Amino acid sequence: MSFLRHIGKMGDRKVAIIFREVPNEPHMCLVTYTETLNQHIHDPMMRCIESDIGQHSQNLADALNRTHTKDGRYLLQVLHKEGLIKKVQTSQVVITPNSTTSIKLEELNKILDEMEQGEAAVKRLSEMDASRGLQDPVDVARRMRGESTVNNPSAPAGTQGVLADNAIANNLLSQARKMEVEAKGLLAESARLNQEANDMLGIPTTTQINTTSTPTAKKRGRPAKATVTA
Repeated sequence: MSFLRHIGKMGDRKVAIIFREVPNEPHMCLVTYTETLNQHIHDPMMRCIESDIGQHSQNLADALNRTHTKDGRYLLQVLHKEGLIKKVQTSQVVITPNSTTSIKLEELNKILDEMEQGEAAVKRLSEMDASRGLQDPVDVARRMRGESTVNNPSAPAGTQGVLADNAIANNLLSQARKMEVEAKGLLAESARLNQEANDMLGIPTTTQINTTSTPTAKKRGRPAKATVTA
């Protein structure tokens, strides 16, 4: 047996539920009494309700706003302009998707809201898990601070920070050694250029290339005259 959404009763009167809930008033809804509608409104509205668009719309108003009357007007605007939309309590409306099924709109709204919240919560948790993966929150925090992390599953609890600090220290030592080698190379190159310049100027020198200390710069000017002792 097929089910038809957006159809119900209020007492003995048939209604079409335009909005299941009024914004900021979840205990109220908007309906229209189908038996009092003119044929030029009733027939296209029923066709809209029975259509795929009507049955897949969360609120019937969404589908009615895209449905035209026989004279080409939007059906939702006609219902509003002619005062055919009524605000009533959800506890007074009974949904009747078929002749053997009925449920109060108030109860149905609660169920649907819980389902939506549950789906939203599940989706949110899924997104959080996907973005986090299997990473340790402590490791993530350290990376955000620019620190290195060393994950050792066999290490005792509370030692992850110590291991990370050791890794940082080893990295600094490695950088220091590289800088030391580069400094020695620069000193050697400086001494070589100094020797080449002296050779070009004809200045004798006995300076040797020393890669462990900074070469002493030569004083400019003539050498001091020798003093003759009587």
